[in-house]
Amino acid sequence: MKEKLELKEIFNATPSEIYAAWLNGETHTIMTGGEAKCSNKEGGSFSAWDGYITGTNVSLTKDEKIVQTWRTSDFALTDEASLVTITLSKISNRTELRIIHTNIPEGQTQYKQGWIDHYFIPMKDFFE
Repeated sequence: MKEKLELKEIFNATPSEIYAAWLNGETHTIMTGGEAKCSNKEGGSFSAWDGYITGTNVSLTKDEKIVQTWRTSDFALTDEASLVTITLSKISNRTELRIIHTNIPEGQTQYKQGWIDHYFIPMKDFFE
C-alpha cells in the first residue's frame, strides 16, 4: 500500500513570498540549504537537495497552490512518482503552508521527518 502524509506549518511570510521562493532555484537553494533548480511554469521540471529530489510542476495557482510530481533517488526505477500538493493560506501577516504528499512507495515513511528537517526548519530561519 502506498504511503501518504500531511503536514502543516506557519511561517512569518506572505503566501506570495513562499510561492516565489519555492519556484525560484536560487531562492529555494538559500531557503533550504540544498542546491535547487526550479521552474515557475506548469510542466516545468525541477530538482532539489543536490538532485536527490526531482519532479515536474503539474499545476500552479499563483500564491495559493503548487502541485508537483516528486521522486527521490531512493525510489526504485519502477516506482511511480509521488504527488506533492502545497497549499498556502494567509493568516494575519503569516502563512500556513500545508503539504499533502501521496503515492509514496510503501515503507518509505522517512519523508515526514525529511519535510520537517530539510524544509520546515530551514524555512523558519529563512523567513525570520
